[in-house]
Amino acid sequence: MSEERTVDIETEGNDGEPTRVEEAFVNGDDRQMVIEPAMEAGGVAHVVIEEPLDDGSDAIPIAVVPGTKEADAQSTALDRDEDEKIPGKLIGSIFGCGLLAFIGVLTETCMNVLFPALMEEFNLTTSTVQWVTTIYLLTVSSIMPLSSYLKRRFTLKSLFVTAITCACVGAVIMIFQHAFWILLIARVIQGVATGIAVPLMINVILEQSPRSKVGRLMGVGALVIGVAPALGPTVGGLVTMVLPWRWIFVFVLPFLLLVSLPLGACCIQQKKPTEAAELNVVQFVSIVIALVGLVLGVTEVGEAIGDAVAGAVSAGTVVVGVVALVVGIASLVFFCWSTRRSFSPLIRLGWMRDPVATMQVLSYFMLATLIIGFGYLIPNLAQLSLGAPTFTAGLLIMPGALAAAVCAPIGGTLFDRLGPVRPILTGIVLCIVGIASLLCFSQHLNSTLLACLYIFFGVGFALSASNIMTNGINGIAGPFVPDGNAVFNTFNQFGGAAGTAIFTTIMAVCQAGHGTLGDASYRQASTNGGTAILVVMLVIALLAFAMMIVVFRTQKKRGINLNRSVSNE
Repeated sequence: MSEERTVDIETEGNDGEPTRVEEAFVNGDDRQMVIEPAMEAGGVAHVVIEEPLDDGSDAIPIAVVPGTKEADAQSTALDRDEDEKIPGKLIGSIFGCGLLAFIGVLTETCMNVLFPALMEEFNLTTSTVQWVTTIYLLTVSSIMPLSSYLKRRFTLKSLFVTAITCACVGAVIMIFQHAFWILLIARVIQGVATGIAVPLMINVILEQSPRSKVGRLMGVGALVIGVAPALGPTVGGLVTMVLPWRWIFVFVLPFLLLVSLPLGACCIQQKKPTEAAELNVVQFVSIVIALVGLVLGVTEVGEAIGDAVAGAVSAGTVVVGVVALVVGIASLVFFCWSTRRSFSPLIRLGWMRDPVATMQVLSYFMLATLIIGFGYLIPNLAQLSLGAPTFTAGLLIMPGALAAAVCAPIGGTLFDRLGPVRPILTGIVLCIVGIASLLCFSQHLNSTLLACLYIFFGVGFALSASNIMTNGINGIAGPFVPDGNAVFNTFNQFGGAAGTAIFTTIMAVCQAGHGTLGDASYRQASTNGGTAILVVMLVIALLAFAMMIVVFRTQKKRGINLNRSVSNE
């Protein structure tokens, strides 16, 4: 609960006329006026009235007007913060949480390169084997909406230990299982671990980092969120070249138990007290049903289309797909409706009524779809179309992943020094260049060209994705930052799940009726599938670029200084 304080501000109502109001600081309900703690009486700020109450208090702050003493105070505070050092325990806690999250995300895409091997071992089709990744991503997506509640209810260290335990249990099951359904259960348990670990790492960075260092530390976080998916196929290919694929999970256990666990246990600090928060079970169930329904619907409809192309129409698959989509959409609508009317919602979404916030969430979602999509596309295209062995297929992502690893902290530093516009737009342009280049050569690709052109996308993603999240969260009032973190991370993982489902569906449709694995016609069909996927990827990247242009133009009109970053308190 934040301290109550009265601030005199100027609001702009629906009629465009300024209105002077007095309002207390947020008191736990996102329908109340949110006043930044740094503001002092007499300050002037622009806010948007959502649903004017009797006192005109239902509003969301958008920006501090440049030139007011609040803006000057924030700028002065940032200047003082420039030379502040990052505490050693903060570095240790970020590394401990980050390694746990990194391993979770790494094993997520390790499985992508194993699709052909799993299809052969368990006698599965492409649309079925993709559930190894999709069910994992759905679990992560379902847990992440809980991150705001978990952060308020439990200590950071207890959450960390829970995540470590789930990760280790899931890995042990993966090592010893010999049935596909048990494999899926293990992936669900591992998804719980990652669903806790990723928001935990981001919350530690946002809550405990010096303000002037948030960008670069979020860049370090991007190594987990963005680079681990790209490294997964390489690691998976390297291990399976000499050992059975289950050894991937043998190798991760020492890192979890001997590195991540001691670091987290020793370094994670509790800066804020816990609260007696209550879990809204109805809203949690509704968001889980929504996520599962949407992805299941896309997958089943895609499988039905593939069957139709192959001349084997299945009415049952069509019905399941359509029903899942309808249920998923209805559950999502109910969740959004319920959060607006609940005093203690699972996630407070009032800040998303600002179109700038919504467009940044959607842009981040689109980039997540692309990075996970490439984790599927490149290794499978290399194996199914180019005939490359598993190790080579995984290795093709390595150059782009290494370039992204180098550029992610650089992107964060550029954000701290130059503001969001240049690194974000430059990054998305590089993503577009990489996708467009791959599309131009999609019918004549070889392994070298595939690896080299992917570097453009890797660098672009590193410069743009984490900075979009940082810029978006910077625009959220302090008390709602955990909710913003939960939304961004949920959309990141759901983007990966949706992307995997959509892209595997496109590939399965193109492969349908063109022979079996290894046939010349099957290879050409896989090549055509890769081309179709790249077309969809290019459209997604262009939409993300257009949205961020609108975001920056709107922020500029509101008087927000985009030349340097200012973080939330």
